[in-house]
Amino acid sequence: MPKKPVATKRLSSKIPNKLPDPDARQSPLTTRRNSRMARSAHAYVRGSTSRFYEWLDGIEGHALPEGPAVWICGDCHTGNLGPVADARGRVEIQIRDLDQTVIGNPAHDLIRLGLSLATAARGSDLPGVTTVRMMEALADGYERAFDESAGEADIHAEKPEAVHVVMKKAMRRSWRHLAEERIEDIEPTIPLGARFWPLAKHERREIEALFKTPVAELATALRGQRPSADVEVLDAAYWVKGCSSLGRLRYAVLLDIDGAAVEGDDLCLIDIKEAAQAAAPRYAGVRMPRDNAERVVEGARHLSPSLGERMRSARLADRAVVLRELLPQDMKLTIEQLTREEATRAARFLALVVGKAHGRQMDFAERKAWLAELRKNRSKTLDAPGWLWTSIVQLVSSHAAGYLEHCRKYATGAQDN
Repeated sequence: MPKKPVATKRLSSKIPNKLPDPDARQSPLTTRRNSRMARSAHAYVRGSTSRFYEWLDGIEGHALPEGPAVWICGDCHTGNLGPVADARGRVEIQIRDLDQTVIGNPAHDLIRLGLSLATAARGSDLPGVTTVRMMEALADGYERAFDESAGEADIHAEKPEAVHVVMKKAMRRSWRHLAEERIEDIEPTIPLGARFWPLAKHERREIEALFKTPVAELATALRGQRPSADVEVLDAAYWVKGCSSLGRLRYAVLLDIDGAAVEGDDLCLIDIKEAAQAAAPRYAGVRMPRDNAERVVEGARHLSPSLGERMRSARLADRAVVLRELLPQDMKLTIEQLTREEATRAARFLALVVGKAHGRQMDFAERKAWLAELRKNRSKTLDAPGWLWTSIVQLVSSHAAGYLEHCRKYATGAQDN
């Protein structure tokens, strides 16, 4: 079949007033990142991973238990969990961002998730007692993942309404939804504007060369195509996406698989993201890939198998990058406004998801020992580990002060980007 013509017309009015010079991007990206972090205390928490680990460095070594050496998310806030589809289209709630993944202490993920949920509760103007109940639910949900008597039904029965809604939406989504949401167009081009910036010529050449290497099999394998199927770069742009990752290499690449395709399953949208050094501390003596992209992919395969099988590591412009095909079912779980009931349900369910991700890497003895450790140090007034509650109180206070200082420095008189 002859190949259909591909529409590549770009309207000049869509091109932003920015040079396609990679060196010129850093300043506006930093400004945008600071502005996004100033939108709310929860946004600040999501974008300030380094502050979390600065706090962690400052506490006494014995203040937290040392859990089994497993791959952890390293940046386990609510925005980094959500529906993820596997290569066969099955959808589960899993961890969806693994930039900070390392083999480390699973307690760090639990605390970071608790901080995110506690900050969301404050943003929803919920009373302090609700935060107490949330931390109890957090501990309960996480512990269920290691309790052999709990069964598998919990992870389905405990879904809060926000999760039910996003799961139903994810199951109904198609390529058209993905294209309209991600690139704001269903044509086989990436429209330049606030979200997508033009590339330098050498960036385009490097991206085209990348998809002439075996890494192109990422796109063909998920469609059942032969590895030798032709993969053509239809369009590519610098992607202004995320918050904590703003300033690193980030590209959106639109591919045509085996020609004769301008819509539907024949198109493929790839996210290329630079993999930087993790801020999350790793356990001493463990073996992890030295290459940061390989580290991210390996962590994903252990923590979020549905996502890990759709990721590849590569080198681009002499930097480590992770390639991931975006599927329509991949969605961000947004938990901003919570009722008292939804707050505790969300805490229990999301902690269970994280616990399952940790637990699948442990053997029976490790799960049993970790569960026993988690159930220590309970008081008469709090059904959660004392170290978890103390950590959340300190972190909420620290981040509240940090957020106000951030707003003073970056939000006063600044426009919302």
